[in-house]
Amino acid sequence: MGRLSLFSYVWKCVAGSEILYSLCVFAAFVLDRSTAEGTELHKRLFETMPGFVWLTPASIIIGAAYTAVFSIIFGTDMVWMYNSSIEA
Repeated sequence: MGRLSLFSYVWKCVAGSEILYSLCVFAAFVLDRSTAEGTELHKRLFETMPGFVWLTPASIIIGAAYTAVFSIIFGTDMVWMYNSSIEA
């Protein structure tokens, strides 16, 4: 197997994480939790992102931006580790 393409891999990481982020936000509105504690936990997990306040459009955009930034960092690191390890 050859070297990984930085642009292609990072783009796929960002696209995948944004889809999952959107599904998680959507699920918070649609899915019925069996307990109030489960609903509260779901919302608290989102609020671990700095600046995120539940049910505000700005925080959903901030969350998407954080998700994209972390995906870019993760994808870049993975490509660098893989490509540097196959150079012998």
